[in-house]
Amino acid sequence: MIAPNLASAWRYRHFIVSSIRSEIRARFARSKLGGLWMIIHPLAQAAIFALVLAGIMSAKLPGMANDRSAYALYLLSGMLGWSLFSDIVNRSLTLFVDNANLLKKMSFPRICLPIIAAGSALLNNMLLFVAVLAAFLAFGRLPGGSVVWAPLLMLLTLAMGLSIGLLLGVINVFVRDVGQIVPVVLQFGFWLAPIAYTPDIVPPALRRLIDLNPMTPIVEGYQSVLLFNRAPDVLALAWLTLACGVLLVAALVMFRRASPEMVDVL
Repeated sequence: MIAPNLASAWRYRHFIVSSIRSEIRARFARSKLGGLWMIIHPLAQAAIFALVLAGIMSAKLPGMANDRSAYALYLLSGMLGWSLFSDIVNRSLTLFVDNANLLKKMSFPRICLPIIAAGSALLNNMLLFVAVLAAFLAFGRLPGGSVVWAPLLMLLTLAMGLSIGLLLGVINVFVRDVGQIVPVVLQFGFWLAPIAYTPDIVPPALRRLIDLNPMTPIVEGYQSVLLFNRAPDVLALAWLTLACGVLLVAALVMFRRASPEMVDVL
């Protein structure tokens, strides 16, 4: 199931690369700051949270009660993973609906569209990653050797976002209510991941919900490797990788079965 889709995507790899390039150029056409907007928005959101909550949360970080920059860096680390996931899901959600005319007029493997969306989101996140490293350097806390785990965390986040996004994108073609529900669910998902707070301050009942959030191991992994200079929870990531594999196969099965009908519905 996966191999034929990968083979089709590989044959159209030049189309995928040129589409990612064209999308980025079109998004920032006539913009003075251009691609910088890709990192300004998440950094601005992190700065707002840091200004509001830094005084409360800094004392909650282990061993960093006297470090005024600790909470800002903790927040940036968590948002690095969340921004990639939410970006891919949001792009994939309306991907087939937004490209209805393209699907009707051009003949190409439809699997290229989610790959283009994921590739564009990954490029954005890589630029954000560089900006986060620059912020760490500015605060005098350059990450240690554990940062080698970051690419693995990024790929796992990419796989999970693409799997969920592809499923939701296909369903949204047939049930448009999904496009209205998912942004609300993502808002809950953000607050049920330990991004803006530390897990130890929440009640036990809420902690169970946090543990059920599939983004929790990834968010904590980013925080571990960037801020605390230690390896992520490998067991938790292994289970999440297995779940992503199952989910990706399910998404591709649904995508393949629904593809012949999607153009007619659109």
